[in-house]
Amino acid sequence: MRTVLIDYGAGNLHSVAKALAAAGLPADTVADPVRAEDADVLVLPGQGHFGQVVRSFEASGFEPLVRAHIAADRPFLGICVGLQLLMEGSEEAPGVPGLGVLPGRVLRFPEDGPSVPQMGWNTVRKVGDPPLLADLPDGFHAYFANSYWVDFDEPGLAGGRTRYGEVEFLSAVSRGAVHATQFHPEKSQRAGLRILRAFGRVARAALERAS
Repeated sequence: MRTVLIDYGAGNLHSVAKALAAAGLPADTVADPVRAEDADVLVLPGQGHFGQVVRSFEASGFEPLVRAHIAADRPFLGICVGLQLLMEGSEEAPGVPGLGVLPGRVLRFPEDGPSVPQMGWNTVRKVGDPPLLADLPDGFHAYFANSYWVDFDEPGLAGGRTRYGEVEFLSAVSRGAVHATQFHPEKSQRAGLRILRAFGRVARAALERAS
């Protein structure tokens, strides 16, 4: 199973690569889409301003590959802004479209709430039967670094929810072969490694079913 960590100039690549390897899911860090065409699994990290991240992603040439990979129902993991890129757009960059894989827009935490960005540990409550979170208790803690959040609801949605001030948002989601987290598993210590191990199991099972 070949796992590719996408290098498009807007991700915490070193820490993510180390965490994937520690979880038994070693990844090739690739900056050329041609070298990722045979990937079984794609991992898309992201950090920074939504508009700048989208522009870097588009300039990298990875968008057609990522769209085709997701359309083929092959395992995919988005991390932090890697989740937000899957949405239709963001308040942070009006008029700049996301990939539109997941419904809805990315919203900013209100100014009259707790300090923005949210930095540090917060609780994740499990919703449905999320495969990424199967090895963790309800109410586990994960590490966040975000000023923006996403939320949507649909029948059978599996994932995790987190509250920051008066806002409850979607902090993890699994939808078919697409999995994503708003928190950083690579910074979430044991909980993060369990999540990445679970993603590896889910990915291998999906590829075995498809073969």
